[in-house]
Amino acid sequence: MLALASFVIVASSAVSASEPDSLATPAPEMPETTSVVSEPAPSEPTPTGARDTGDDLIYLVPSMKDAGFRVSNDRNRYRHRVWFSPAYGELGSQDLFAFRAGYSPNTWLGYEVSFGHNPASSLHGLLHTFNIVLRYPLSGRFQPYATLGYGMMTVYPGKAINADPVTKNALTAGGGLEIYIRDDVAIRGEMRGATVLGQQLNVEGTVAYDYLEYTIGFTFYRSLGS
Repeated sequence: MLALASFVIVASSAVSASEPDSLATPAPEMPETTSVVSEPAPSEPTPTGARDTGDDLIYLVPSMKDAGFRVSNDRNRYRHRVWFSPAYGELGSQDLFAFRAGYSPNTWLGYEVSFGHNPASSLHGLLHTFNIVLRYPLSGRFQPYATLGYGMMTVYPGKAINADPVTKNALTAGGGLEIYIRDDVAIRGEMRGATVLGQQLNVEGTVAYDYLEYTIGFTFYRSLGS
């Protein structure tokens, strides 16, 4: 009996060892990892003729950004433009500091106001005029023009003279030449005569005093559209 029980135990152990373990779960296989190297995005090509002007540079005329020192041959480039022009020169035999601003509605006509200061040791004068600018547009950098104006000259006596300021009518006429560095900047030279109408002691009627004015400076243009 003891021998029979031992045989049953041994047989059971053999059967259990031969069967697969149904409760055991195989470990999942890990996928092979592949390292990915990101490539930098290709840079955009720089347009031909473009130049880096920096983030802090703002052009007064945006269309002039890459224009360099080229000058347009378009004779209509004066249409609908404003300008301002600081200048230095002489009125008579004394220094003159002038500032002018104007507007051109078309290619041949312009309107301009001029403010001039003529300092001197004994007296100084202010010459303010409204001018008509007439031009025949040419192709290229050299642009001549003519100018006619009317205004007032005010003379302020110095401290040595006990007198009030005197204001007289003034007529001006002359011409000038602009040499364009590019379409929106030009060197401007001008010469014109100024006739001041006044009175002279012991002389009846109006007396004309003639002065010669010449200046040189720059002109800066800004287009208002076509």
